[in-house]
Amino acid sequence: MMENYLIDNLDKQILHALMENARTAYAELAKRFNVSAGTIHVRIEKMKQAGIITGTQLTINTKQLGYDVCCFIGINLNNARDYPQTLIKLEALEEVVEAYYTTGNYSIFIKVMTKSIDHLQDVLINKIQAIEAIQSTETLISLQNPISRTVMP
Repeated sequence: MMENYLIDNLDKQILHALMENARTAYAELAKRFNVSAGTIHVRIEKMKQAGIITGTQLTINTKQLGYDVCCFIGINLNNARDYPQTLIKLEALEEVVEAYYTTGNYSIFIKVMTKSIDHLQDVLINKIQAIEAIQSTETLISLQNPISRTVMP
């Protein structure tokens, strides 16, 4: 991995364009930014080597797949040393889509997607709260997600 790669305005333009549509052809980017396709290729490869670009991502509309309930669950552990094993158990649950090790009121904060409130109740009781190291949980149900973006370069 290349360290200390400083991005310039062209790199930023390339990143913005790829964040809008990761499938944009190098030739199209070259035409848009008035440089050669080879320049685009080299810039993208350098940003990959520097760890700035780590892959491409497919975005899925979870509601179209029937996942209507999004919630966040704060988890308190019995003991901090239970974190690694608890994380392994949470990662095995397909409903858990994100997890964060946090400071503050919770040891772990997770994002869970379920198909219904009944499904959520089943996940809470029979999967998450069944993990012995978990002392308690607090569930916050999301009503909507009006802002969803990544950090802009």
